[in-house]
Amino acid sequence: MTIDTHLEAIAAMIGVRIEYALLPPDRDGEYRYKHNVIRLRRGMSARLHRSVLAHELAHAVFGDVPSKFGPVHAKQERRAEEWAALRLIDRDEYRRAEALHEGHAGAIAQDLGVVRSIVETYRSLLLRIEVEPVDEPNLVYTKSKMGAGNWLHRDEVAS
Repeated sequence: MTIDTHLEAIAAMIGVRIEYALLPPDRDGEYRYKHNVIRLRRGMSARLHRSVLAHELAHAVFGDVPSKFGPVHAKQERRAEEWAALRLIDRDEYRRAEALHEGHAGAIAQDLGVVRSIVETYRSLLLRIEVEPVDEPNLVYTKSKMGAGNWLHRDEVAS
């Protein structure tokens, strides 16, 4: 199953319809919570389409209602971008792409089939759980919990 069919399956599972429409030039997609529909701009590249669909799907998953209150809106957007990044980027593929492209975010995004902002968001998620012991290389702990040694995976990453 490709990531695109996986995203479409998530949409179907939660009853969200995907439509293609003419949107304002500054919008690539939107989630209309009242109608349970995601509207996407026609003619986007595959990387942009995948990234926007995952972002808007996150709004649907969380049941986001648009807010004009800045902090609420910012939280919704950050959460949607993080959800999308975690669904679109595989940890092992990211590690391979990061080594291959020497950390260049644009090249990594190209390689992984997403937009640069998704890669940058994924990196920020990794940094939140990164631990840098003085005598060890940069490490990323996956599914970390409180307390020493409570993690599922430990991976070395480029610095």
